[in-house]
Amino acid sequence: MHTTRVSRRIRASRQAVYQALLDAEAVGKWRVPQGMTCLVHEFDAREGGYFRISLTYDAPGRTGKSSARTDTYHGHFTRLVPAEQVVEVLEFETGDPALRGTITQTTTLADAGDGSEVVITHEGLPDSIPAADNETGTRMALDNLAALVEGTAADPVT
Repeated sequence: MHTTRVSRRIRASRQAVYQALLDAEAVGKWRVPQGMTCLVHEFDAREGGYFRISLTYDAPGRTGKSSARTDTYHGHFTRLVPAEQVVEVLEFETGDPALRGTITQTTTLADAGDGSEVVITHEGLPDSIPAADNETGTRMALDNLAALVEGTAADPVT
């Protein structure tokens, strides 16, 4: 098991970022690396609330963790501190023992000049998921989040 930590400065208030972290429609737009699409099956944004999300590779030759081209994971929110922190515990839906186990994802928000510093930490990542791959996907998602809340995406969150 290992841990990754990725941060990004976003030109939006902590409250705007926090709202995008807990809005199912927004999550479907930003929490997806390039080359994938996102489907939010369930999303109950409250402490103890359940979520289930699938990320599907656009390219037919890619292999997913849950099925041929898809990574599906589910979990629950363990801590929500408005405009400061979101803690989620999640696990992949997979038959592969090398990918099993819970992952704690903590998103922390702090003031940073004209915006917010967003830090996403993944703890308990299975060794079979390369840290570099997780960090790259997280950076892509944070870029999407920034575009969404900064209003530079095609359909920004307000």
